[in-house]
Amino acid sequence: MLRLSIPLRQALARLSLPMLIAAAFGVMLLGKADTLLVERARMVLADALMPVWSVVQEPVGAVNNAVREAEALWNIRAENARLREENDRLHRWQATALALESENALLRRQLAWVPDPAPNFFTARVVADGGGTYARAVLLATAVAMPARKGQVALDERGFVGRVTEVGSRSARVLLATDINSRIPITLENSRARAIMVGNNAARPRLQHWPEGQAPREGDRVVTSAEAGAFPSGLPVGVVRWSDSGAPEVELFARLDRLDVVRLFDFGLTGILPPESVARPEPRGRR
Repeated sequence: MLRLSIPLRQALARLSLPMLIAAAFGVMLLGKADTLLVERARMVLADALMPVWSVVQEPVGAVNNAVREAEALWNIRAENARLREENDRLHRWQATALALESENALLRRQLAWVPDPAPNFFTARVVADGGGTYARAVLLATAVAMPARKGQVALDERGFVGRVTEVGSRSARVLLATDINSRIPITLENSRARAIMVGNNAARPRLQHWPEGQAPREGDRVVTSAEAGAFPSGLPVGVVRWSDSGAPEVELFARLDRLDVVRLFDFGLTGILPPESVARPEPRGRR
C-alpha cells in the first residue's frame, strides 16, 4: 500500500478544495461554450439511467396502485355504511308516510272531504325585463289561444315567482316577489304563524307583521297563505334567513335571476287587484 508523507497529505488536502472549485468553473465554462455537448452528455446519461429508473419505478407504481386501491376500498366501505344508514332512515320515513296517508284517508272519509280541483295552467316564455311602473317585473309572451288573466300565479320549477298584474292580447307582465310593490301573505310551516313577505327590490324579500312571540326562525320553510283570497295556501316560497342587520328575510326557491320559462296557474282567485290595465312592453333587454 502506497504511504504518503504527512506534508504531502496536508498539501493535497489544501489543494482539494481549489481543484474542485476550478473543476466546477471548468464545467460551467464548458456548458456555456458548447451547450450542444452538454445536452448530448445529459441525454446520454439519461439514456444510461433509463433502465434503472424503469426498474425502480415498477415497484413504486405498484405500491402507489395498492395504496389507491386500499383507499378506494375504504371509501366504498364508508359509503356502504352511509347508504345503509340512509336506507334505514328512508324505510322509517316510508312507514311514517304510509301511516299518515292511511290516517288522512280515514279522516277524509269521516269528514266527507272534497279535494280542491286541480288548477289550469299554461307555460309562457320570458322575453324581457318589463319596463314601466315596476322595478322588478318580467314580460311574458303569451299565445292568443291561451290568454293570460290578471291575478294568475307565476311559478317556475322551484317555487313562487310572482303574480300577473297586467295583461295584453299577446303579452303579460308578472310582478316579481322581490319588487318593492309586492306584498305576499305567507305562512311559516313549522309554527303555522302568518306574516307578510314584503319586496324591497333586493334578492331577498323581508318578513313583517308576524304574531307576537312567534318570530321567524332561521331555516323555517315559507309557503303562501290564503289570506285575502289572493293566493292559494301551500305554494312553496322559500326559507327564512336572518340578515346581518338582524332582519328576517326569505331566500326564495325560485331563481328570479335566471327566468326563462314560467307557468301561469289560474286558481280562480282575485283578491285585491289594481284596476284592469294592458301590458305595454318597454323591454330593457334580457338579464
